[in-house]
Amino acid sequence: MQIGIIGLGRMGANIARRLTRGGHQCVVFDRKPEATQSLAAEGMTGATSLEDMAEALATPRVFWVMLPAGDPTEQAIQRLAAIAQPGDVIIDGGNTFYKDDIRRAKELAGRQVQYIDVGTSGGVWGLERGYCMMIGGEVETVRNLDPIFDTLAPGRGEVERTRGRDTADDRAERGYIHAGPAGAGHFVKMVHNGIEYGLMQAYAEGFDILKTKNSDHLPQDERYDLNLTDIAEVWRRGSVISSWLLDLTAEALVKDQSLAQFSGHVADSGEGRWTIHAAMEEAVPAYVLSAALYARYRSRQEASYADKLLSAMRFGFGGHVEIPQ
Repeated sequence: MQIGIIGLGRMGANIARRLTRGGHQCVVFDRKPEATQSLAAEGMTGATSLEDMAEALATPRVFWVMLPAGDPTEQAIQRLAAIAQPGDVIIDGGNTFYKDDIRRAKELAGRQVQYIDVGTSGGVWGLERGYCMMIGGEVETVRNLDPIFDTLAPGRGEVERTRGRDTADDRAERGYIHAGPAGAGHFVKMVHNGIEYGLMQAYAEGFDILKTKNSDHLPQDERYDLNLTDIAEVWRRGSVISSWLLDLTAEALVKDQSLAQFSGHVADSGEGRWTIHAAMEEAVPAYVLSAALYARYRSRQEASYADKLLSAMRFGFGGHVEIPQ
């Protein structure tokens, strides 16, 4: 398939690369000309503007927006709406608030333009590992785009099948789902990120407890000088708490157990906040997810070792840098 990719940052550029490797034709654009030129040098078609991209794509055209949530994405979609023709598709693959998706889908439907929201997880590793995707939009449109999603997804790989699951052709097993109508994809991804906050906070606090077991305020015979690097490694191997986040923790500790390069001032992308808002609207208790979000707020006042570990994990899976101080 042919597709336009708008926004060539850490994930957008690798999405374009993975699609190109899969045999799709990508037309790419970024407001930084050097980013566009870099991918054009890899065999993609570079566009100088959204209008130029529209001219380069065959109809019906597919535009994939991969920009930061908020104004950058909103402005790009408004500009595309003015360019798009009936039958075209606009995909938002960023971390947009799901209620904005619902509004946009209604607005674009009046122009007979389809809107698809794709919650995309995979970070800087997606080029090789593939992207886990949660998709919202009309059934037929999503079905027509299946070759794109199938190429981007991780595939079954070496992950064992869930016992009792025997669907012959299972999108979820391949790493993507059609979650429901407009907004459903980003809603599922939003909760995914809220859970991610809680998992990361649990690891961070646990390792902080391990590290502090050698504290001077403890009785001498109760102090342990524990090797955090070895603990992370052994937990990766057969432990019930093994995970990719633990893998990233182990890598960070191998490089420097003190995590000296991290300040521990931990950012939040906004999706943790949105998850708590949704929990409040639904009257669903969310103790762990709320505490994890508040812990990030506190980290910006006085950072602990746990906060440094959170920064290390965020850098590991998404290349996220700390908040400038």
